Amino acid sequence: MRFSAQEGKDQRGAIYTRQLARYYLQDFQVVGQFEFLTQRVTNIEIQTAVLSCFHSTLRTAFFALPAGRFLRETGALIFDDLRAIQLRHGFLPKAELESLSARTQTPLYQLHSVASFYPHFHLVPPPRAEIRVCADMSCHLNGACELRADLETRFAGSSKSDVEIRDVSCLGRCDHAPAVSINDRIFTNVTAENAEALARAAIRGDELHEDHPPAQRVECASDPYDGPEKYRVLRQLIISKDYDEVLATLKESELRGMGGAGFPTSMKWDLVRKQPVAEKYIVCNADESEPGTIKDRFIMTHLPHLVVEGMAIAGLVAGAKHGILYIRHEYHLQEEILGEEIRRCYRAGLLGKNLLGSGLDFDLRVFVSPGGYICGEESALIEAIEGHRAEPRNKPPFPGVIGLYQKPTVINNVETFANAPQILARGIDWYKSAGQGGSRGLKFVGVSGHCAKPGIYEVPMGIPMREVLFSYAGGVRGGRQLKAFAPSGPSSGYLPAAMVDVRLDFKALAEAGSMLGSGAIVVCDDTTCMLDMALNAVRFYRNESCGKCVPCRVGSQKMVDLLTRWSQGSLTDSQYRLDLGLLDELSHAMAQASICGLGQIVPAPIQSVLKHFRAEVDAHVLRGECPSGICRSAAARAGEANRVGIRP
Repeated sequence: MRFSAQEGKDQRGAIYTRQLARYYLQDFQVVGQFEFLTQRVTNIEIQTAVLSCFHSTLRTAFFALPAGRFLRETGALIFDDLRAIQLRHGFLPKAELESLSARTQTPLYQLHSVASFYPHFHLVPPPRAEIRVCADMSCHLNGACELRADLETRFAGSSKSDVEIRDVSCLGRCDHAPAVSINDRIFTNVTAENAEALARAAIRGDELHEDHPPAQRVECASDPYDGPEKYRVLRQLIISKDYDEVLATLKESELRGMGGAGFPTSMKWDLVRKQPVAEKYIVCNADESEPGTIKDRFIMTHLPHLVVEGMAIAGLVAGAKHGILYIRHEYHLQEEILGEEIRRCYRAGLLGKNLLGSGLDFDLRVFVSPGGYICGEESALIEAIEGHRAEPRNKPPFPGVIGLYQKPTVINNVETFANAPQILARGIDWYKSAGQGGSRGLKFVGVSGHCAKPGIYEVPMGIPMREVLFSYAGGVRGGRQLKAFAPSGPSSGYLPAAMVDVRLDFKALAEAGSMLGSGAIVVCDDTTCMLDMALNAVRFYRNESCGKCVPCRVGSQKMVDLLTRWSQGSLTDSQYRLDLGLLDELSHAMAQASICGLGQIVPAPIQSVLKHFRAEVDAHVLRGECPSGICRSAAARAGEANRVGIRP
């Protein structure tokens, strides 16, 4: 099944528009005081006053939707306060931070530590038009470097107070490449002409609006509910309370995490269930920020009920009463869709206190990420929710034992939670039969890059990659030949066209030296320079490193320097051998000593290119030749632009 890349919905029921209170209330209201459910707040002054009243009234805690009251931890309010200040001033003035510190009794260094870490907070006034060109994988393959160079020429005479052009990490619009963010509004399929027009409108002070064309929800084969009546599995579980049966079914199904690690779902839920404490949490990781990864965006748009139901089921099974759906801040539309679905469940008695009169409780809220790829790492995500810098924790202990607020926590991916109700509703036999070649279930994949029909596809697990690329995604665009593909973004490395018959499966891809990961398939045609793609991937990891551990912070920069030198050529044979030895040492050190998976996976892109495209690398290094001509282009010679990213 192919899905339209135009994902949208009727905006008439929206709580608030993009520039307003969406960040700060985050689908919460206080009964009898705030009613944002059916009205749009359009006046900044009114909104700011309401937010000020809201924060001064509640200070360290506020409550959730009417059906359930959920005490919000003090630390997380830091982001709401900082966003409110930035909304008023456009940046975070020193005096405002000092006032916030005094008002909330939060040390000033803690506020500055957080504000200086995340890329979407400004400590100095930003320009009138802040243009951020997505520079990663799919956008890179679709002319992002040339787009940025063209924009720099068009605005060459502009002052820095008017416009600033920078690269930015993946914006989550890989199926609409190239993408550009202008003043935190994202625009897709951008040309230099329309990007210039938007930027000049921003310089004039015009309000920019993202385009969300109305579109109907897409029916998916993985949805077990045909009609309007949803949540059958949750309703039955509330009545039966047969949690052992749920765990047994998920164990027999062999459902694994769909966010990349592939950890058995039943084992994770059971671990938290067995922890002898009353306070536990369920967290959904919807912060898909790796280049090429777009499947969760689709699931949240068209199957939000399965995500919510999966989280509620996990809460009942694990004994958790609180759930948090952590969503990347670029997913504005999906945030609203999920907010509407959550409110619908509260009204139906499926969330909140005393579910369907059973005496069971489960509250659920949405938390908007402050930004950064590192937030996708589970312990860094926890740190962000608690109001800290998103720096991964040392493990063990793992979140299943010591997680959010030091309590046992289940953390699963969007697709994992959406899979649980499918299996429980349809049974093991259906789940087994849905896959191919012994694999189980259906899989959502995002296909982008040089393909004819980029988009999100629902395919059987175990399907050959050839069928995904050529039957679903229309093959390579322009009739060109396939040169390489990444099965799951930069972390999976690159496989050559000769391996296109590999099956979309955990085991098959691991045996091929790659990984299923998050299903972010990126296609490279025969004009692609594979050394350039390896350098692009390593730059992404360098820019998104939190900087906490030396192997990742220093190693990623050393690797960027090394690959940049290779792309420029020409080295002597002896220097090349020394560089290869250094690369192996760096790769080993980073894989063994980095705190989290980001540092451990940095070497994967270049190691795969050396394995499958060694002659191409040799041509660059030893002869100063780029067989594809990419590394000798004007855009490449211009060098790397100043980049928006995590600030360690």
